[in-house]
Amino acid sequence: MRLIIAEKPSLGRAIADVLPKPHKKHEGYIETAGGNFVTWCIGHLLEQAEPEVYDPAFKQWRLEHLPILPQQWIVQPRKSCRSQLAVIKKLLKRAEIIVHAGDPDREGQLLVDEVLQFLQLSPMRRKEVHRLLINDLNPSAVKKSLATLQSNNDFVPLSVSALARSRADWIYGINMTRAFTLMGRKEGYNGLLSVGRVQTPVLGLVVRRDLEIERFTPKPYFDVFAELETNKKERFKARWQPSESCQPWMDEDGRVLDKRLAQNVVDRITGKPGEVIKAEDKPGKESPPLPYSLSILQIDAARQHRLSAKQVLESCQALYEQKLITYPRSDCRYLPKEHFRQAPEVLAAIRHNEQNLVKAVDDADADKSSKAWNDKKVSAHHAIIPTARRASLERLKESEYLVYRLIARQYIAQFYPDHTYSTRRIDTRIEGGLFKAQNRVLLNEGWKVLFKGKKRPDNDWEQPLPVVKTGDKIHCVNAELKEKETQPPLPFSDATLLSAMTGIARFVKDPAIRKVLKDTDGLGTEATRAGIIELLFSRNFLTRQGRTICATTTGRALIQALPDTVSRPDMTARWESSLESIVERKGSYSAFMLGLDQQLRELLSTALSTGVPSVRNLPPVKPVFRKKRQVSRDKQGSALRKKSYRKSGDTPKV
Repeated sequence: MRLIIAEKPSLGRAIADVLPKPHKKHEGYIETAGGNFVTWCIGHLLEQAEPEVYDPAFKQWRLEHLPILPQQWIVQPRKSCRSQLAVIKKLLKRAEIIVHAGDPDREGQLLVDEVLQFLQLSPMRRKEVHRLLINDLNPSAVKKSLATLQSNNDFVPLSVSALARSRADWIYGINMTRAFTLMGRKEGYNGLLSVGRVQTPVLGLVVRRDLEIERFTPKPYFDVFAELETNKKERFKARWQPSESCQPWMDEDGRVLDKRLAQNVVDRITGKPGEVIKAEDKPGKESPPLPYSLSILQIDAARQHRLSAKQVLESCQALYEQKLITYPRSDCRYLPKEHFRQAPEVLAAIRHNEQNLVKAVDDADADKSSKAWNDKKVSAHHAIIPTARRASLERLKESEYLVYRLIARQYIAQFYPDHTYSTRRIDTRIEGGLFKAQNRVLLNEGWKVLFKGKKRPDNDWEQPLPVVKTGDKIHCVNAELKEKETQPPLPFSDATLLSAMTGIARFVKDPAIRKVLKDTDGLGTEATRAGIIELLFSRNFLTRQGRTICATTTGRALIQALPDTVSRPDMTARWESSLESIVERKGSYSAFMLGLDQQLRELLSTALSTGVPSVRNLPPVKPVFRKKRQVSRDKQGSALRKKSYRKSGDTPKV
């Protein structure tokens, strides 16, 4: 008997569909011909035990209990999943061959591995477990994956890394949340002050942006434009480029802050001759945008359709379970080369499914291969693309339809020519000053014809420029001084906050830490970012003001109370670096946990010595708040598990 354990029911059914018939459906599993049995988890069947399970005294929150550091970890079946766990236990006893079919990522690896260990599968049998990696629920893709099973033993480091992160998040969240909540009570605030490795740096981003906007003082700055005339009486405008000698009167962004300096340039060049010192036409091109990862899809959906990260994740999950798109929690934007052979079928399915994209498909060249097909850049899973399934989209929710259309259009773009243009540049010297003019001439719209509805960024240089050559004489017929004003940064929106989480490296000054964050997922993972943002809203740390996201008074007070290292992404970078070293067999679980132990003790010591006076004047929480909030949190956790089958690792029960 061969037993295949999938991560979720939809995957289990997709696997069973390609196995020999007849099938017998049982409670919690499917039996197929040929001795195959397919069962499934329902996301995490197990969860970390609460502190009071380790010691009943921990039910009462007391500072003297901290830090709580389990010596022997305890996991327990989730109440709603006990029956499914019993099904897997019964089938394991009969299985001769066991196949692990968790999702192809760190979390998916741990999810099934922890069930096998909890059910006390012997070490010898665990070494014989096979690994099935599936990115696409369509029958052809599932069949191919079943034909290329690997040894699950090869993925042990991935599982250990996920386990380390899960336990570290528990330790960090439980201890820091209890510490700051208890200190908050001493200051008269009776609400929950939750702290997490990911949620708190995200909140810190928003708080610091809000403060930057509030403290911003606009400053005037000045540009100079010269109106130039050629010998053929052709006129164009060029912008002054301040030299190094002007730096004492400029800001760090190269803007001139002294009006007298700018006016002096105007006075000096008006009516004076000049010379072209450089004239060139350079061809340029833009390749089609790569297919989507989940985060980039969430960002685009927020910008174009005002969908929240949670709505996009839920829509993707629904589309995946309907076999309309491939695995949705991907952090990759590339595709395996062998997938290119399926392009005609996928394009035909898009054409059938979405009438608004019929012309787009008809104009595509299915023989054209973009840079998206690159085996070297595909890891556990590839980019999110439509499948070859033909289906009616009429029954889809509006958000699901919009998400499908975005994914389909991005895929179609891979079969369009590059967007090509020519850039003309003219550099002119007048009275020792450098003036530049530049414009772009469209040669071929290419793939951008699919995105004509998207607003393009303003281009200061979009103007017709004459044909000149180096050495040509010109004349400055006029000069203009333009006074502008520096603008504060924009508040975060759903799109820009997600972009900040994925590109968190740009908010870090330390080069080493910035490099780690560039090489990893940023803050959170593809599967957890939506949940983290929603968690901050549910805990009253963030609020919406129209399309913008701002920190609440409580959220701001919490960040101001915390040590700076807790509210910045640096610690996450160090964790990810250590966790990745475990995957690469260069680091160890014990070394990572020992480092966490030392770091946590230092943070708690600092916190206890400084307190949290910033929460002193916050409005008191109503007596019913804790009860209602616990119910809300439990419901939210259940909903997130049902929709995404993931725990963020950053939301321990408190």
